[in-house]
Amino acid sequence: MKKPLIAINPLVDEARESYWMLPGYFRGILQAGGIPVMLPSLSENTDLEALADTFDGFLFPGGQDVAPELYGAAVLPRCGPRCPERDEMEAAFLPLVRRRGKAALGICRGLQFFNVALGGALYQDLPTEHPSNLIHSQDRPYDAPSHAVQLLPGTPLQQLAGRDSAQVNSCHHQGIKALAPPLRPMAVAEDGLIEAVYDPDARFFWAVQWHPEFSQAVDPLSQAIFEAFVRSCRG
Repeated sequence: MKKPLIAINPLVDEARESYWMLPGYFRGILQAGGIPVMLPSLSENTDLEALADTFDGFLFPGGQDVAPELYGAAVLPRCGPRCPERDEMEAAFLPLVRRRGKAALGICRGLQFFNVALGGALYQDLPTEHPSNLIHSQDRPYDAPSHAVQLLPGTPLQQLAGRDSAQVNSCHHQGIKALAPPLRPMAVAEDGLIEAVYDPDARFFWAVQWHPEFSQAVDPLSQAIFEAFVRSCRG
């Protein structure tokens, strides 16, 4: 069987004028039977359409904060660094992916961007806007669990895990404030923060707030998420 080609949007280091990628994204996809390819940063619609037609699935990874302007909010003092180049690319790219019914997986910033692009809003800084006792931005090692999440009954993620809770790692300071109308929650932290979402009307449109690219080697559920994604890319 032909292995699906999975596009990964680039991580952008503006200071070094470079694109880069964490190896865990590649490892998760490779071990699940896909072929990962990091994309360049593009903005021309015809180029993005060609990519949307060519690849079988699309991974939107972590990275800088999503610009508050995209969800109609003023920038607050504790909002972190943004990347206009990446916001521009992903804002143009995601609708093309969705219109073609292609599989898409969002991780950390990817979850936040999916939510914003579909009409939701974010907390710009959890410690100041949604304080809790949970550690949402942990120190190393990043593959260690930071807190528990409840896997909501009947959702695809709960069915994949075969249980009602999971321990996850956590490396973020932003999160979902208002859920976009097309999305449904799949996992929720003890402080009420939504930690995973999906679109029930899409073939595969999932996003998680935690980082399976760090934990896929030690956590079966993390690798299972990559496997479910790659399976969906086979058509």
